[in-house]
Amino acid sequence: MREKNIPPLVSSGEVSQLLDIPSLKLEDAYHKGIIKKYHRYGLEAIQFRKGMGHIEAGTMVVNGDGIEVIRGFPKIRRTLMLQPALGQHFSREVAVEEKMNGYNVRIALVNQEIVAFTRGGYICPYTSRKARQLLDLDDFFQDHPQKVICGEMVGTLNPYVSHYYPEVGKLGFRIFDIREKLTNTPLPLLFKRELLADYHLEPVRLLGIFQVEEAPVKIMEIVKDLGEHDREGVVMKDPHMELEPLKYTSSQAQAAELEYALTFPFDLAKAFLFSRIIREGFQSYETGESDQERRERALRMGESILYPMLETIGKVEGGEVAAEDLLIEVDSQEEAEEFIRHLRDLKVMASLVEIKDGKAVIRRIHQSTNDRVHNYLEGGLY
Repeated sequence: MREKNIPPLVSSGEVSQLLDIPSLKLEDAYHKGIIKKYHRYGLEAIQFRKGMGHIEAGTMVVNGDGIEVIRGFPKIRRTLMLQPALGQHFSREVAVEEKMNGYNVRIALVNQEIVAFTRGGYICPYTSRKARQLLDLDDFFQDHPQKVICGEMVGTLNPYVSHYYPEVGKLGFRIFDIREKLTNTPLPLLFKRELLADYHLEPVRLLGIFQVEEAPVKIMEIVKDLGEHDREGVVMKDPHMELEPLKYTSSQAQAAELEYALTFPFDLAKAFLFSRIIREGFQSYETGESDQERRERALRMGESILYPMLETIGKVEGGEVAAEDLLIEVDSQEEAEEFIRHLRDLKVMASLVEIKDGKAVIRRIHQSTNDRVHNYLEGGLY
């Protein structure tokens, strides 16, 4: 007899068959918190908070007109040394697409509604609404209801990662993959770009397709140029999408991430600091920098770590709260409050500051940084 507190989707034989995971294993995963019940925006679903075998974290199983599986976006591994990694990983050609500084979104047709999922599998009401406004998706999903559009939401009115791109401005969406809902199989790179062109949907930039022997030098030149123009980096792909992609980022992007993390050191620094420093060390080594270039990198890293932390300490001592203000476009206060509820679902402390001229200022409070800086300023021990 099925335990009463287990959601029907977890124990469903159909779900077990679709995922190729026995029902008892799904039930065990639910008890362990790997799978969570998800009921928002009229959808009954289960959400994979962590990966489980071949099923990625962020996978959603939705019960609507039928049971649908929207697989999570696979984690893209990073190379620290281009020369050996590319030769080992790719056989002939390496396609290079731009990695943009925004947040990963999957857009799918679910229950006849176009819905945007964040990387973790949460439905974001703001992103869903903006995707429908910015992109003409009706024809695409009418013709391809079993496909998922995977892309990056970017721009200065991006509430998760605000970054200015001249060609985007306030808010835009750039597509890097089209995948099958159930299998997560991606379309080959050039076919994907042709299909997007048919529906007037914009992909991320294709920066070149290179023979594997020449790829490391070419990609290093591309990444250096991207960094000098305040852009993030690249994703390197097998044109046939039969191999897993790899990613590589610019020194400037890594410094910007350090600066952000050290602005709220007791909330974000542990997750950011070590990996970015390691990336910088290997990149500096492989590029064979001059002494002057290496000093510039070291200075950029050091300033990214020290200055934002000093600024935060000074603000807290001056009576301010360790927080950041997010700016989003809204048509009503209810839309702003709906987004705040979404943030709170993500365990983010947030409050509405003001709404003016169709824009809402939402304050995200970094409570751990606020509390611990206060404590140390008053003589608390570390």
